[in-house]
Amino acid sequence: MSFVHIPKTTRRELLRGLIGGGAVSVALPFLDCFLNNNGNALASGAPLPVRFGTWYWGLGLTPKYAVVEKTSTTHGIDFLEQCKALIPHKDYINYYGQFNMPLDGRSNYTHYSGWVTTRTGTAPQGATDIPAPTLDYLIADNNPAATRFETLDMTAVGIPRENYTGRNTNSRAAAEPSPLALYQRVFGPDFADPNKADFKPDPEVMVRRSVLSGVKEQSDRFIRDLGTADKVRMDEYFTSVRQLEQQLDLQLQKPAPAEACVIPSKPAEGVVGTELETVLVNHKIMANLLAMAAACNQTRVFNMLYSQALSTLHRRGEAFIHHTLTHEEPFDTKLGYQAQVGWYNLRGMGAFADFIQAFASIKEGDGTLLDNTLIFANSDTSFAKLHLLDGIPVMTVGSAGGRLKTGMHIDGKGDPISRIGLTVQRALGLPADKWGSASMQTSKAISEVLV
Repeated sequence: MSFVHIPKTTRRELLRGLIGGGAVSVALPFLDCFLNNNGNALASGAPLPVRFGTWYWGLGLTPKYAVVEKTSTTHGIDFLEQCKALIPHKDYINYYGQFNMPLDGRSNYTHYSGWVTTRTGTAPQGATDIPAPTLDYLIADNNPAATRFETLDMTAVGIPRENYTGRNTNSRAAAEPSPLALYQRVFGPDFADPNKADFKPDPEVMVRRSVLSGVKEQSDRFIRDLGTADKVRMDEYFTSVRQLEQQLDLQLQKPAPAEACVIPSKPAEGVVGTELETVLVNHKIMANLLAMAAACNQTRVFNMLYSQALSTLHRRGEAFIHHTLTHEEPFDTKLGYQAQVGWYNLRGMGAFADFIQAFASIKEGDGTLLDNTLIFANSDTSFAKLHLLDGIPVMTVGSAGGRLKTGMHIDGKGDPISRIGLTVQRALGLPADKWGSASMQTSKAISEVLV
């Protein structure tokens, strides 16, 4: 009797070959041999990583034409005409309706108060105020895993300042404005293929790391005699320096294998702008690049902006922008809503469906990247024509590695919208007993969706 020896397959296995005389390698997906017997964790017993991200669109949706509102929390979401693109993904979505936003006498800073309060749990005191860290920062700060980027921020409208995230009023990061800029930042010369067999630290990275270490060592001496306000500013500056040091540290270490990672093709140098046709193309490319960045473990927290709160999206060759139409376009008596506004809403939800599909199309473990992700999607208003803050549509997508039930329609019954943010934090393991301030403060997570 003879025996066939089957060599042990490692997670670093690559398919190797030649194309045009040059060596090529292709990373393998998470095969059964890389995982535990159930296919839901790594063979070492470590869980598959969970990612968190936000997706933002401006000017809300048209009430009664997007989602059938319900008077109780139930399984199953009934998407209507303006959200029909989401129907194929409805089993992975939770829709949160009828949550309110008490401002405790503060002004409604139109197209601003809505997104700030939803993402910080606190109403702003002015039209530029970010009174507390947004959800993405809370989650990134609680994430013990070291990744190359603490967060990745993107904007499909080509305007870097349009990025609805920040630690406070003075620390609002710029977003990547184009697919090419995103690719070069993530997959450019500083990218280390996590599945490449050999690894050699880049000497230039070593030099940059030593220079930053020198700056850090002098920081205490420098800030000793500064005033209070300057000390706060310098603390924020050196926090950024420390984050950059951590990124460089990671580039000096061999990255852990990530078999779902396949380096994407470099996008062409296209145009950026707020023409809808351009935005839709750029958004889809950036969604696919971002999903692969997450699969390659370059970040576990991200923010994607599809359109601004004061949306300047416009059809090619037309003068009226989306925001202007929400106020000036008359209602179509036959349809029951503003026809062109509805058209923009339909395209926006189509873009959201593309974003979801980018994560759903990448196999990871016994499921997909979407299964190991939680996407928080919100707008700035429920009905843009009237600048309404109550009932702002919020959705989450993905189960965060099985920590959240999906396919649910949650009836908020007028509770503060901060309950959604607290629920997200609890699902991702943050030790949050309560969240928000004043009438927005809550200690009540949405237990119906927590596993």
